[in-house]
Amino acid sequence: MRKRDVFLIATAICLTLAVALHFWTRNVVETGAWGLSFRQGGDAPIGPASARELARYDGVYLGDTTQKVLYLTFDAGYENGCTSKILDVLQKHQVPAAFFLVGNYMKTNPDLVRRMVNEGHIVGNHTMHHPDMSKIENPEAFQKELSDLGTLYQDITGQPMPKYYRPPQGIYSQKNLEMAKSLGYRTVFWSLAYVDWNNNSQPTAEYAFSKLLPRTHNGAVILLHSTSQTNRDILDELLTKWKAMGYTFAPISELFQ
Repeated sequence: MRKRDVFLIATAICLTLAVALHFWTRNVVETGAWGLSFRQGGDAPIGPASARELARYDGVYLGDTTQKVLYLTFDAGYENGCTSKILDVLQKHQVPAAFFLVGNYMKTNPDLVRRMVNEGHIVGNHTMHHPDMSKIENPEAFQKELSDLGTLYQDITGQPMPKYYRPPQGIYSQKNLEMAKSLGYRTVFWSLAYVDWNNNSQPTAEYAFSKLLPRTHNGAVILLHSTSQTNRDILDELLTKWKAMGYTFAPISELFQ
């Protein structure tokens, strides 16, 4: 065999392996914390896993980018005196939201949980104890974190818990996504958030608006923390501004239709 033929065959093999590796890695979700790479204002950000990759595990981080629809979600590990006002504002604007709660919140605030449900909001599963779920490889242990919260929810509301799951701190792995899907859960990440969780250093209203409004995009799944005093204080104006920008709001259930 001539050297030229050997070279061509070797080149073809290398190209085939490179293409195969590309498609294989694009079907693998890396372990890590959810983060976003924002592009120009108004464009949807790029996540560490694509919408297509997440969909394989019944996961989402973004809605339909051709529609001016927003999906509002709140995370809460505890109550900080803000939720009642947040619920008042949501009711005023007739905006549906999803509240991803942990066991401590449900145990200490059953009346607020019932109010969320009675006013048409979704209460999602943020696990019983808020651990790093990517370190839990045992399926029974993983299931217990979700099922214990589901039992608590049913005790409080008399209803089965909707099967929407948000990994604590946004830390996830492919195995976690697989296990959540096997339990019938849909994993909900986000495409818009800002640093609102530090109660010892709450952002100003001006800072919050400067981070949220320019980055708002079609199909945005918005993460706010209901422990934030800033979020409590700006929510009425924030929803007004989003509506003035032409956006409407939908429940996260529509992300999976």
